[in-house]
Amino acid sequence: MSFGASLGAYSGLLRSLRIYYGDPSHKRALMALYREFLNDGDLAFDVGAHVGDRVAALRALGIRVIAVEPQPLMARVLRIFYGWRGVHVVQKAIAAQPGTLSLQINSRNPTVSSLSTNFVRAASESDGWQNEIWDMNETIEATTLDALIRQFGRPRFIKIDVEGFELEALTGLSSRVDGLSFEFVTMQRDIAHACIDRCVQLGFTQFNVSLAETLRLGEWRSADEMHDTLRTLSADENSGDIYAR
Repeated sequence: MSFGASLGAYSGLLRSLRIYYGDPSHKRALMALYREFLNDGDLAFDVGAHVGDRVAALRALGIRVIAVEPQPLMARVLRIFYGWRGVHVVQKAIAAQPGTLSLQINSRNPTVSSLSTNFVRAASESDGWQNEIWDMNETIEATTLDALIRQFGRPRFIKIDVEGFELEALTGLSSRVDGLSFEFVTMQRDIAHACIDRCVQLGFTQFNVSLAETLRLGEWRSADEMHDTLRTLSADENSGDIYAR
């Protein structure tokens, strides 16, 4: 990594820390959300943990956390912030099968770094994303959710936020857990539809949605109803998380 790239990476890190830790109400909202799925002592996987805002909320609830983050700088931050608090940090990508993958890093805005070339391509063609630049590449070791379960035990909840690589992550899960969430973006609704179908294959029957960073759930719906909701969402909504149980 060049000196200039290092400066950009640390600037991006500081930006993420301000966004995700700057407002105390963000942590309270996350805690209220995860109370619907988890109890003290339960195990959760945070896949795409980034700088750990959700790790912080889960630990405040007494949840045991496996934090999965492929970006080296972010994984280092997670170890500094939470390694001493009993959080196990896995510096790997989650994919359909083990191997190595190329991670495209957006050093200015590392929260949208992605393993998906289709995600990066779609962003370059979408309103609101034109200023995003993926300026670095890193070869990353990949594992699967099944492998994590064999290593750490079955979690009660899995959170997946991997910028267009959600279906690959779910493909590496062969059996249902109590609950999970995956991020979606309106510029790639086809990925979200495929993720819902994958969840149905795994045995999930109820779905909910939290738009953008509202961190609020509405009524639980069937898979067909969630498909309909996705189709009718305005592109201006941009992103959100779908929850399954």
